[in-house]
Amino acid sequence: MSTHRHWFAVLIASALISSTVIARNASTEWMLKVDSKLMAKASAGGEVEFFVVMKQQADVSDAYHFKTKEEKGTYVFNKLQDLAAHTQPPLWNKLQELNAPYSSYFIINGIWVKGDVSVIQALAEFSEVSRIFTNARFEMLKPVNEAQPASTGTESMEAIEWSLTLTKADQVWDLGHTGQGAVVGGQDTGYEWDHPAILAQYRGWNGNAANHNYNWHDAVHTGNGGDCGLNSTEPCDDHNHGTHTMGTMVGDDGNTNQIGMAPGATWIGCRNMDVGAGTFASYAECFQWFIAPTDLNDANPMPSKAPHVINNSWGCPPSEGCDSSNFSAMATIIGNVRAAGIVVVASAGNSGSACNTVQDPPAMFDESFSVGSTTNLDEISGFSSRGNVTVDGSNLMKPDISAPGSSIRSCIRGGSYSTFSGTSMAGPHVAGLVALIISANPALAGQVDSIENIIKSTAVQLTTTENCGGVSGSQIPNNTFGWGRIDALAAVNKVITDVHQTEGNETTRAHIYPNPMVDHATLFIQGNNQTIREVNIFTLNGQKIRTLLPQPGAIIPLNGLELASGTYFVEAVAENGVVFHEKLIVR
Repeated sequence: MSTHRHWFAVLIASALISSTVIARNASTEWMLKVDSKLMAKASAGGEVEFFVVMKQQADVSDAYHFKTKEEKGTYVFNKLQDLAAHTQPPLWNKLQELNAPYSSYFIINGIWVKGDVSVIQALAEFSEVSRIFTNARFEMLKPVNEAQPASTGTESMEAIEWSLTLTKADQVWDLGHTGQGAVVGGQDTGYEWDHPAILAQYRGWNGNAANHNYNWHDAVHTGNGGDCGLNSTEPCDDHNHGTHTMGTMVGDDGNTNQIGMAPGATWIGCRNMDVGAGTFASYAECFQWFIAPTDLNDANPMPSKAPHVINNSWGCPPSEGCDSSNFSAMATIIGNVRAAGIVVVASAGNSGSACNTVQDPPAMFDESFSVGSTTNLDEISGFSSRGNVTVDGSNLMKPDISAPGSSIRSCIRGGSYSTFSGTSMAGPHVAGLVALIISANPALAGQVDSIENIIKSTAVQLTTTENCGGVSGSQIPNNTFGWGRIDALAAVNKVITDVHQTEGNETTRAHIYPNPMVDHATLFIQGNNQTIREVNIFTLNGQKIRTLLPQPGAIIPLNGLELASGTYFVEAVAENGVVFHEKLIVR
């Protein structure tokens, strides 16, 4: 009996010890989701800003199958917004209960929050939460050799800047393609919208009055605010950097200052930095706004007003809060923007001339079109960051492309002009080239892969004796210049040739008819020379509501669809794997 009592006592003691360990593990498990830097900061006491990322993230890969940019953007917007609306409410309720300020995001399924350790713990304990990291604010690294504004306000005025003639943008204008019909977006320190060089190109200006709805957003809600203050309701630049970059994209004062690659394009803007410093949340907010611009009340989002390309002449180094704790979150954001049919141009960084110096978001990601800087002699700028990308273990070859970035003259605040150097100056040349390409072939709008491939395949191939990342600088592409320095004329000539070759060629298209159709009518799909093996029907928010496996044939009837009145996307998948999309209206 005593032996039994002994073992019984041992079992009870073991059980008590095990339950204590389990309880301790359960009580601290939430801490595994919280970045160590955030915990250290919050543990010091007081409230901190942080970002909560949900486990469930939207799969928007089907957007790549839609034909037009508006279809892609609408699908991505609806898919992202729907997921946030269905997964975040329990956290909203908890935050309201705790009286903690917060802002919901859909560009990545996440929430910005301000609170103390108890708020962090309360959110981390939700099983739906993946990770929580700091939203710290730090000073931004300045452009290389940043020049001061010239006292004359002109600084070596030229009719057409050297970088535009070198890239042959002026010869593209002579062909009648100046960027007309294209919209470029910029997120930066803001923009002096009424500067003579960029006023006429601002989408919010009709020549007589301004309307900033859908054309401007300020993501700076806390902090200093600089000359612009917080939540500015009109475009404002508190730093000069943003105005300078926009000038390189579209600038032309109609007189003697031809500084922009695509002077016929229009622009919209978002301020993501407060006197030159940003946060993860401010960067994310601008990307979100560009997918579906809103009015000045942050209401009534419209994907149809999204830009074709976004210039990102900024970097987020560890000193500014970007590191391994949030790399994947930023990559998700850029991937969603890209899926919406928007080219994401990113300056490679100014940490050269060493290898492996493309190391900051957004340039380091495969989803970004990263730009290195060259001189007027087609040499790599000494400061231009080189690949490959090692900071995240991806070993990606970067940059993707190069453009003039040394001694670039453009507009700055106060109606003046100045010369800056940096990859921040190179990126806008590429964003402007995207606008020229779309003006020459509007069918390419939203076709991000095609646009990037055109720019790469037509670039002036440049080599070097540098061998970075085990890649010889004598090969194309390389980790110094990427595919080379942009050639606007070659790129536009290619898209003009391509569009002429495909005009009238209907053998590779699939068609649905009648369109519009009446509910319960028979819908026909014609694959021309393609055999259709599957037909899928989607709602505008990306929900698949029908999958049909039709009998092979040149013309396929689809009976008994019983679709309610509205707009749908019909996806036809051919035997050879080619996917076609058509918008269907049911009345």
